[in-house]
Amino acid sequence: MEIKLSELITEQVNENSKDIDQMSTLQMIQLMNEEDEKVIEAIQSVVPSIAEATDQIHHALQQGGRLFYIGAGTSGRLGVLDAAECPPTFYTPTEMVQGIIAGGNQAMFVAVEGAEDDPEGGAQDLKERKLTTKDIVVGIAASGRTPYVIGALEYARSIGVKTIGLTSNHDTPIGKLADYSIEVVVGPEVLTGSTRLKAATAHKMVLNMFTTVSMIKMGKAYENLMIDVQPTNSKLVDRARTMLMTITGKTFEEAKKALEETNLKVKPAIVMLEAEVSYEEAVAYIDQAKGFVRKAIELAQQSNA
Repeated sequence: MEIKLSELITEQVNENSKDIDQMSTLQMIQLMNEEDEKVIEAIQSVVPSIAEATDQIHHALQQGGRLFYIGAGTSGRLGVLDAAECPPTFYTPTEMVQGIIAGGNQAMFVAVEGAEDDPEGGAQDLKERKLTTKDIVVGIAASGRTPYVIGALEYARSIGVKTIGLTSNHDTPIGKLADYSIEVVVGPEVLTGSTRLKAATAHKMVLNMFTTVSMIKMGKAYENLMIDVQPTNSKLVDRARTMLMTITGKTFEEAKKALEETNLKVKPAIVMLEAEVSYEEAVAYIDQAKGFVRKAIELAQQSNA
């Protein structure tokens, strides 16, 4: 039986904010902050489901697959945002994590009428990216019933691709369709039906977990440092140098020289300084260690012992 929009939790009236139009600025901000506290509680209740889905994403990426986020409106924009942050943060190829939004790239800035109601559009957008069974698809929809996302997930499943559904309602069509369902139920919004608020905040946090944890598990962090960061500006160059000094205990000049020799790549610079090897040797040890710096250092030190 189809779920009516009015029956969804995300569409209910929030009794705490019924008088919001008569509140002062301070009162409105305090109320919004109090409501946002419910996001953390909602996420905590589904942490095991998030972990299970994250392991599936990590497995897909480790096998050379791609992660696709797909959604409409705010949900689509969140996927595009998380995907866009991966290359500069983790030095990933642009195709590894991709965000797809109903209506195409222009929908990031201007709403495309009717795009979210087209299930064939969701399927077609995945077909155009030559989806394979190595890949994994995350359908994002606060309502859990967006036709565009349903069409995408149905197509993905029809060709044997693993799917994850991220929603903010219970027992939704998307949740039932996906292989792995994450229902972050944050309750009615401060502005009725405005899921760009709590629901979107919750989904942004979950997407952060998906990619951050997957990348850490792929060797893109040393301790809690972003060692695969792409230093594309002076701030990031300074951060890379500071990371190198923190990890190795070397001087400013030594860290600067190592980064120059590696063309600002932190991972081989760490191995060079910690194991006292050349850039070429450091790269070879990192490859042998499948990208994990700790293991690469061990291999280099064992070889030089």
